[in-house]
Amino acid sequence: MKPIITVFSAIILLTACSKTTPEAQLLELMETYHEETLKMNPISATFQGDTRYNDYLPNYLSEEVMASQKVFYTETLNALNAIDDKNFTAENKLNKQVLQWECETSLMGMEFPTELLPINQMWTLQLTIGQLAAGASAQPFNTVKDYTNWLLRVDDYIDWLQSAKTRMKEGVVQGVVLPKSLIRKVIPQLESIVEPDLEKNIFFTPALHFPETFSNKEKDSLGLAYKSMVTEKIIPTYKELADFMKTTYLDAGRNSSGFDAYSFGEDYYSYAIHLYTTTNMTADEIHQLGLSEVARLRGEMERVKKQVGFKGDLNAFFEHVRTKKELMPFTNPQQVIDNFNAIHNKMKARVDQLFELQPKTPFEVRRVEAFREKSAAAHYNQGSLDGSRPGVFYVPIPDVSAYNIFSDEDLFLHEAIPGHHFQISLQQENTNLPDFRKTLWYSAYGEGWALYCESLGVELGLYDDPYQYFGMLSAEMHRAIRLVVDTGIHTKGWTREQAIAYSLANEAEPEYAIVSEIERYMANPGQALSYKIGQLKIRELRAIAEKQLGDAFDIRAFHRIVLESGCIPLALLEDKVSIWIDSQ
Repeated sequence: MKPIITVFSAIILLTACSKTTPEAQLLELMETYHEETLKMNPISATFQGDTRYNDYLPNYLSEEVMASQKVFYTETLNALNAIDDKNFTAENKLNKQVLQWECETSLMGMEFPTELLPINQMWTLQLTIGQLAAGASAQPFNTVKDYTNWLLRVDDYIDWLQSAKTRMKEGVVQGVVLPKSLIRKVIPQLESIVEPDLEKNIFFTPALHFPETFSNKEKDSLGLAYKSMVTEKIIPTYKELADFMKTTYLDAGRNSSGFDAYSFGEDYYSYAIHLYTTTNMTADEIHQLGLSEVARLRGEMERVKKQVGFKGDLNAFFEHVRTKKELMPFTNPQQVIDNFNAIHNKMKARVDQLFELQPKTPFEVRRVEAFREKSAAAHYNQGSLDGSRPGVFYVPIPDVSAYNIFSDEDLFLHEAIPGHHFQISLQQENTNLPDFRKTLWYSAYGEGWALYCESLGVELGLYDDPYQYFGMLSAEMHRAIRLVVDTGIHTKGWTREQAIAYSLANEAEPEYAIVSEIERYMANPGQALSYKIGQLKIRELRAIAEKQLGDAFDIRAFHRIVLESGCIPLALLEDKVSIWIDSQ
């Protein structure tokens, strides 16, 4: 395995050099930080289109790697704080603030023993690797070197899988284990990889699709190597891990739902709020905000219910929307994809009226891969930095006959255009940003922007069908509910079943989707808070700008100000918009 961190001394020497200006020191430090984080996170580099580290994967669960990361962030922060910023440009002041936030927050997260929970059904490394293994994602399979790179990366991944089992055994001893309901979701994911038929095993897929330029000798050699990799490494390791999780780990699994079951749970949740909302709000403040938003949105939903002439109460209307056959018209998964492309075509003419900044990166809609489809939510994967790989909106279609279209317009605005695809692609394409900021992700900003974009549907020529407008309200309600149930689960002792019942009572999502969502919040505390907190802040900033600027308010300019600096913590976005308003 390649070394993870190599330049601590360079970082320290950099800022000690009196011959360079403070801004030059900052620029050098940011570049060093970027290069080192690519080595630390080579999967991220792969998704960015940087192929230099495609042949390895650090074992993030090893003491050595965890210690090296802590040293790296500490040394970077010390070097950064030593730089005098009194004469910095506004851009470099923002750069320094963002880098400080990155280092400080990363160090905060390292205080908790999350390595004891290395695998869950929704977020963790085995899902990303499975996606890459299919050969149609970010990991390239175009050359012989690409194919050998993946074999080497899989060797490192096997080490990680074995360490994951060791860490989970430690977790059993320390009482830091997953809830049983989440363990039961992971087991079939692992078992699906133990497929003995090579042509059906996702890790063998690249060997079924060699480029035509490969010689027969290369195909034969790589074919044997991939067969060996799957049969001698992947299948035995996955089987061993699945057997462990089905027996020892499931027996030890907890019946509680929230992180408050752990001794460090309260402190961890405060950290998670800070990480995902980029605010210092408390769990109680967020819980009350959620209750208030749920009540407001129920009132809006009542209006739509009356508009379509439904006579029952709102909860009966939820069930009506869930089960209305006209809203489940598809018989083939491709029809779902075609419908999203039709939504895109419908709104194209209006996009220019709202956005002067638009990305060049191409865009596609795809179905989620079968191995993760039952647990996946619709989501966006960014394109490569050079634009050679498109941004992809992934849609799970586990049962096309039950696929309900009532929120498809809203979903497209959030996950695709102008939501994640616009925001992430513009950030990656921005030549004014230092490299480390082109791929930064702050959930409150990124998910807040995407949720804000859902409210632009009328301005973009959508939501002329009341059920699609109800879909927008339902999606916003879904995010408001998250404020209530996430804080409820992790700080107020709510059970999984209590959270599911609250969601069913307040939104029209089908029960299977709600169950998946609640289990998602159980696996990753705090992330679900980011959407509504960020959306409300962007809405607030737009309302302030509209009020203060009056007729001079330009929606295209406002969207440019919000988007042009990429992901930043909400307090820094608020400062940026305030300066823009004053300048007008």
